[in-house]
Amino acid sequence: MMSSRYFSFARLWAVMVKEFVQMRRDRLTFAMMVMIPIMQLILFGFAINADPRALPTAVLSADSSLFARSFVRTLENSGYFRVMGQIAGEAEAERALARGEVQFVATLPENFSRKLMRGERPVLLVEADASDPAATSNALAALQALNQTALARDLQGSLSHLQNPSPPFEVRVHRRYNPEGITQYNIVPGLIGTILTMTMVMMTALAMTRERERGTMENLLATPVRPIEVMAGKIVPYIVVGYVQVTIILLAAKLLFGVPMVGSLALLSVALILFIAANLAVGFTFSTLAKNQLQAMQMAFFFFLPSILLSGFMFPFRGMPQWAQWLGEVLPLTHFLRILRGILLKGNTAAEIMPNVWPIALFLLVVAVVALNRYRETLD
Repeated sequence: MMSSRYFSFARLWAVMVKEFVQMRRDRLTFAMMVMIPIMQLILFGFAINADPRALPTAVLSADSSLFARSFVRTLENSGYFRVMGQIAGEAEAERALARGEVQFVATLPENFSRKLMRGERPVLLVEADASDPAATSNALAALQALNQTALARDLQGSLSHLQNPSPPFEVRVHRRYNPEGITQYNIVPGLIGTILTMTMVMMTALAMTRERERGTMENLLATPVRPIEVMAGKIVPYIVVGYVQVTIILLAAKLLFGVPMVGSLALLSVALILFIAANLAVGFTFSTLAKNQLQAMQMAFFFFLPSILLSGFMFPFRGMPQWAQWLGEVLPLTHFLRILRGILLKGNTAAEIMPNVWPIALFLLVVAVVALNRYRETLD
């Protein structure tokens, strides 16, 4: 009895061995402890880039002269612009910017070369999708210096007098959708998708796992309820909760931060159903894999971390390497952020958000099939 009052290295060793044995048995938790630091290292070290380059740019040119071609080449040589090609007219340019297909549209006016040689300093218009100020700020800063050097090789000989202290032409920048570059206009709407991803996945995963731990799952399994009915019954109440969360965030965004809401909130609510259901299906799937609530929470965090880093919420999506963009395209948050910002800031219609709606629907279908196949109607 007296020996138990003193510190014992033998007992300490026994407890440590027991914990290592338990850790070895709980392979999922051990894998999470190893994989999460590795994933963070890879994402922050390789995928995150605050200075995006090679941003997709379209050219609307009414002048095919040597000077116009030199300006386009200078855009590409800067490293910040990747010219995708020519577009037919202003309507196509508007559509490309609204859908997020291009980041910039450079418009070269008619008679550009004639006005240039006359010393009239023609104006080139560059329209930028500034809904994410961080994605365009460095490129626009580099653009201001291009008019000094773009035509340096062409303005020789009899045209050398055009290389006076003032640039031979003017680059006029039009920041679309967020002309003042207010960060809150980009971040606050993005919080809707981020908060929904975190809460919907975690709440569903924990709710199902909690029932299994408390033994109430036995009562549910004893009923004639089918797997699809269980899944729908678990998901629908949380869809209502998700709408309450979105309503609170939208009110705060409007009243506290003055975020513009240009588009249809009814259209947003329709797209919201798919996004919430997709995240709830992920949580349901995790609940079929996890043995306890701790594992369910770990899985939810493992899904949430790449979602917030690879979706374009915190860092410019186009600044990431190609492999990271491919991974980001799989995540529903990536497409929902485009839908959300497109509707609120750009006034996008149903046709313009459709390229980002079907990937969420496909994700929901795949995850729902996996969840239903994993669901067990018995405890065995």
